[in-house]
Order: sequence, then C-alpha cells, then structure tokens
Amino acid sequence: MSEKKLKPIHSWLIFGGCMVIVFVLGLLVSSLMERRAEVASIFNNRKNPMQGIVTQNQKFKSDFPREYETWKATEKTDFQSKYMSSDVQDVLEARPNMVILWAGYAFSWDYKAPRGHFHALDDHREILRTGFPTELYDGSNQPGTCWTCKGPDVPRLMEEVGPAEFYKANWAKWGADVVNPIGCSDCHDSETMDLHISRPALREAFAARGMDVDKATHNEMRSLVCAQCHVEYYFHDYPETPEKDQYLTFPWKYGLTLEDAEKYYDEMGYADYIHALSKAPILKAQHPGYETSLQGIHGQRGVTCADCHMPYTADGGVKYSDHQIQSPLAKMDRTCLVCHRESEETLRQNVYERQEKCLEVRGRLEDLLAKAHIEAKFAWDKGATEAEMKDALQDIRKSQWRWDYAVASHGASFHAPQEVLRLMGDGIDYAGQARLKIAKVLAKHGFAGEVPMPDISTKAKAQAYIGLDMLAMESKKKAFMENIVPQWLTIAKENGKLLDY
Repeated sequence: MSEKKLKPIHSWLIFGGCMVIVFVLGLLVSSLMERRAEVASIFNNRKNPMQGIVTQNQKFKSDFPREYETWKATEKTDFQSKYMSSDVQDVLEARPNMVILWAGYAFSWDYKAPRGHFHALDDHREILRTGFPTELYDGSNQPGTCWTCKGPDVPRLMEEVGPAEFYKANWAKWGADVVNPIGCSDCHDSETMDLHISRPALREAFAARGMDVDKATHNEMRSLVCAQCHVEYYFHDYPETPEKDQYLTFPWKYGLTLEDAEKYYDEMGYADYIHALSKAPILKAQHPGYETSLQGIHGQRGVTCADCHMPYTADGGVKYSDHQIQSPLAKMDRTCLVCHRESEETLRQNVYERQEKCLEVRGRLEDLLAKAHIEAKFAWDKGATEAEMKDALQDIRKSQWRWDYAVASHGASFHAPQEVLRLMGDGIDYAGQARLKIAKVLAKHGFAGEVPMPDISTKAKAQAYIGLDMLAMESKKKAFMENIVPQWLTIAKENGKLLDY
C-alpha cells in the first residue's frame, strides 16, 4: 500500500496553525512577565517603606492606591439585598424576642447589625453595650478586651503594654488610643505585605490544639486573618494569675464545632451570664463565622473568606484583591460567577431561599425560647426550688446556645445552611423539653394551664418588661458621645495617632 501524503496546502495550514499557537503563547507569557514585573516594581520601589504595626491606614495609600481606595469604600453603606444591608439595622426592633433571650446581659440594651470595617470604631463607641463613661479613662461597664478587633491600634498597644494588661484595663482607658479603623496592619506585615496574624488569641488557640499557625499556607491565611476576629471567644479569668483577667480566649481545645465548644465550657462550669428571668446559666455566642463556614460546602472545598468577600480584580497589568469587604452578592460577576455557571439571578435566589428557610426556623425557636424563659420565671415566682428547676435550666442553656451560635455566625445561613438548620432544630427540641419540665414543676406547685404571657411585641415593651430604663441609658450615652469621645479624638490627633482621611 502506498503511504498517504499530505497535500502542500495541508502542510502549510498545520504550519500556520502552529505559528499562531506559538504567537498566542508568546503573548500570554509576555503578559504574565509584564504583570509580574509591574507587581515587583510596586514592591521594589515603594515610596514609603515601613516596618512593624502601622496604625494610620493612610500611610499605605501612596504605595498601594488600588487596595487603599477599595478599602476606603467600606465607608459606603448603600448595599441592600433582600435580608441584609451595609447600613445600620436595629435587630432588637425587628426581633423583640431577642430582648427576652438576653435579659440580664448588655445585648438586651442594644444590638445592631454591623456596618463596614471603616465604621467599626464609630459603631463600637455608639452602641449602648460599651456603657457611658463620664471620665476620660474609666467608667465603662466593659473591659479593654472589647476593643480587640476594632483596629490596628490594638496590636500596637499589645506590643507596648502586653496582651494581659490591654485586656484587663477598663474599656475607656484605651479610648484615645484605639482610633484608626480596621485596616492594613490588622492583616498585613507592613514591610513585606505578607498576610500575618496580629492578634495573640488565634495563635494561642492553635497552640492549645498542638498546631502552629505559622505553618499555614497562603490560601489558609486568606481565611485565618479573618478568623482572628470572626470567631467564638470568651473572656477568661485566671484565679491563680489575676493579672490575666478578662483574657481573650477561643474555646478550640477540642475542635471547632458547637459541640466541641460546649464540652469545653461545660467542663469549666462556665456561663457568660445568669439569665435575669429564668436564672439559666447562659452561653452567649459571639460571632463564630469562621467555625460555621468550615461546616459548609464552600469551606469544605477550600474556598476562603477572601475569595468571596475580597474578589480579585484587575487594573491594567495588575491583579489585586478588592478590599471593599462586603457581601458577595454586591459583586457577583467577580465572586459567585467565577466558579458557578448559573445566571446571577438564579444564584441570588438560591441564597435568598437558604436565608428564608433559616429565618423561618429561627423565628419559631426564638418564640419558644422566650416563652421558656418567661415560664421559668413564673415557676420561680410560684416557689420552685433549684433542684426542681435544674434540668429545665440546662435544657434552656443548650437551646439558647444553639440558637445564638447559629444567629451570631455572620452569613451562616449561606455558609452552612444545613448546619444552621441542624442547630436550630436541636434548639427547638431542647426548648420544648424545657417547657415540659417547667410545666411539671408548676403542677407540683398547684398550677395548671398556660402561663400568662406579657406583651413583648415591640423592643420597647420587651425592654420595659425586663426592667430596663432605656431613656436614662440613652441619655447617658448621648452625654458620653458629646463630652468624652470628642476629647479622645482630640488627644489622639495631638499625639499624632490619628490623621484625617
């Protein structure tokens, strides 16, 4: 058989195709090298090289203008989706049952959805929970620990006075020092701009589990810098070393699930507060967003916080992270659609559907829990004993821990909806068991039937029911904001710690 030979035209077509491929690959390599050269040029020719914790975020602007301008955009509060926004939202007004759930704790005074990082300090000063100091450096009902995640001045102070001294001080003591909003040095080494851990609590939590956070990969660090703050924590007192009181601690000894933290707290006999109505020993969840995100499909697949909340963008030959940290729904073309092939509207409705299902179960649980607390108070008023109430109070503790853990985990209805629904389903079960046990206690004391419920249909009515004098507290807070805070900011400017944006 004779061999089949290519016609000359076919040979030329193949040759031409190869040349095109080589040319395109050359363009790609050239573009890649150009981008690398541009990025290298930025770092090798910095106008303002720095070292250590640099608290004034403006100092990074000249070298990293793109990142700085997008970071400053966290000042905007115009994002709005179906169930959330970037502006202030009074959660207690929308869900007055929460006032009852937190009776005896400062969260029943005031609880608002947070704005962007740029506003963290203003929100922190303005919230009623931080109290109403009448003196420059004392008088708050909270410790210095409460400032821990509010800006780069915190790691600077920790380096100067030590973490323990920072934590145990009165919250007001640091009012003229913690003045720059969450920014560059919270997450980046100012010299190399590598991601770094600036807070000791995360490092200590890793060590408690026999792990070294310094061995984390770059991809892991894209979530761990967020995990410095968006986690469950508590303020630990050390009886043997009182100089370490109010020490910020993560309950990660046994792992990162709700049950792991619950085991840790139960072994300690720990409670954040004793409920003012039911007398149940309550665990107040903070915001375990990192832990719950690990339970969802995105966390399990290695998607980081930055992938969705700080999507990559390009400007000329430079690829950089958008530092306007916000809901991924605000820029779906650079977040969700990078991986998913459905339409933007389909994906948005998918998020809303998850949120709706979680909100439906949440509402049922909050109603049951509020009734359980009120019924427990009624039982105490009828003469119930501690022995009779012990089991019911433990069920209330377990129920509320599951509710609070799910609700306080920012974005959890999307991050891990199946975990949120599991926790709140268990919470409904524990609340139901608590109410049955309380009914049996009431029967022993001669009461049968339904416990009369107060009108707690609004925040004001619920706060009045638990005995709060909101007008007095709001008046004191107003005086604090008008008299003390301006002095803090003036002192900070005079000392060169605060620059105008």
